[in-house]
This record gives sequence, C-alpha cells and structure tokens, in this order.
Amino acid sequence: LGIVLVAINPYEQLPIYEQDVIYTYSGQNMGDMDPHIFAVAEEAYKQMARDEKNQSIIVSGESGAGKTVSAKYAMRFFATVGGSASETNIEAKVLASSPIMEAIGNAKTTRNDNSSRFGKYIQIGFDKRYHIIGANMRTYLLEKSRVVFQAEYERNYHIFYQLCASSSLPEFKDLGLSKCWHTPVLWW
Repeated sequence: LGIVLVAINPYEQLPIYEQDVIYTYSGQNMGDMDPHIFAVAEEAYKQMARDEKNQSIIVSGESGAGKTVSAKYAMRFFATVGGSASETNIEAKVLASSPIMEAIGNAKTTRNDNSSRFGKYIQIGFDKRYHIIGANMRTYLLEKSRVVFQAEYERNYHIFYQLCASSSLPEFKDLGLSKCWHTPVLWW
C-alpha cells in the first residue's frame, strides 16, 4: 500500500511545476509539503535510494485527466534531483518518442482531441549514484476496435490521417493510400 495523490487537470499552465518547485520538494519528507506530483516522486526516489528496491508510481485517470503530463513532470523531477538533467538530458530523449507514439496510439474522442487509446509503462534506470542512465517505454492495451470503427464525432488514430495527408509523396506510393482521402484532416 502506498501514497495516493488526487490531482485535477486545470487545462492551463500553472507555475507549480517550475524548476524552483522541484528544488523545494527535493529532500523533503512526505507530509511536510503540500500534496504534489513532486512530493510523490521525491518519496519514491528516496525509498529507492534508502531501501535499494525498485519503486513504482501508477498514474491513473480518465481521458483528459493529465496522466501523460504528470508522468513527464515526474521524469523531470528524477532527471533534476538525480543530477542527469543537464548531463545527458535523458528526459528529453525518452519524451522525444512521445509524438511518434501519440500519432500511432492517440485519437480524437468526444472528450479529448488527443486521447491516448493505450497504456504506457515507463521504466527508468538509475546507476549506483541514482542518476538516470536510461529508460524503456512500452505500450499495452491498444484499443484495437478503433482501427475498424469509430463512434460518432470521434476519429481513428492520428497516424491514419497523417498517412492520408502524405499519400501523394513518392515514398508512400506502394501503400495504396490514394483513395483514403474521404475525411478532412484536422491538425492539433
């Protein structure tokens, strides 16, 4: 059993995730500060170092709740307190795969224009000094029904529309996409 943090997506940028806030939470004990994703990340980081055991942070919620953004903030916290933010920029390398993953696994739903239709499992590796040395991201539970059917006012995966928009490019000639242009493409 562990800590539970209930967060609400304000749907706007707030100054509560800045670098100085990371340093405010770093080294603090759980409960000494206001509830925050950085407090949860600090507790997991501290327990990993103290007990030398793997830790897990589960980010759960419904569409549009801000799960992906919360995971990014936790990774930024680890990169900063682990001293690797400026050294190797592992966070940027891990998150660089996000647009590709989103194109393949995200779709417009009635509740969210860029909704993940899959789960993500991100495993972050640390060295003996507790600096981030790498990460592995896996996806699971892809919503396969969206490939052949979309509810009214929803769309297929973004990659479908991106492929259709690129159908005139020579490298896409052999894919037979010339007749898929039946739905206008909305970019966001």
